[in-house]
Amino acid sequence: MERAWSDVVDTARRTVADGLVVGTSGNVSARVGDLVLVTPTGVPYDRLGPDDAVAVDLTGRQVRGRLRPTSELPMHLAVYRQTPARAIVHTHAPHATAVSTLVDELPAIHYMAAAMGGRIRVAGYARYGSQELAAAVLDALRDRSGCLLRNHGTLVHADTLDRAFDHTAQLEWMCRVWLLSRDPSAGPGPHTLSTGELNEVADQLRGYGQRPTDEPE
Repeated sequence: MERAWSDVVDTARRTVADGLVVGTSGNVSARVGDLVLVTPTGVPYDRLGPDDAVAVDLTGRQVRGRLRPTSELPMHLAVYRQTPARAIVHTHAPHATAVSTLVDELPAIHYMAAAMGGRIRVAGYARYGSQELAAAVLDALRDRSGCLLRNHGTLVHADTLDRAFDHTAQLEWMCRVWLLSRDPSAGPGPHTLSTGELNEVADQLRGYGQRPTDEPE
């Protein structure tokens, strides 16, 4: 539990360092068995220490910690209950938030969308912390591991915090690329990838990266 909490805090601090959140906006969580470790509401991440761990069960009942959990707890719990997620990163990344105000789906500007299941949808707007927002996010996450939140930010889930953070950073980068490509001085508009092209990348990504071997080489 202590190691998992340390990873949650470290990831939250990375979101600030990389400009994906400002102040205490955004939140990070990790599932450990039937418990969820989650960043607290309204506390700067650089002030969090080992004794500040906040844990809730899947119903939202707090079982550890003196600090109140993030106001976005309903959204985190909904994702954990309905998906295989083990880690969630939610940010207010500026380019992604800008894109969320413009389209219902991020155009397939880059093949890394395939790493999150395909074209990135935008969840309909609802007040932060509400059950309505949690439901909208689940709808946008159908067959996906990441989405944008209308006029709000991003949410990405994965099997590890490192992967959730990496995909969050990729999503923000893709949004920035798409916004840059819409500059009238750049030409008539961006070329985007087809569903077939994204599916081809998804197949290839399944074998991407280092593989464990029985003996070191």
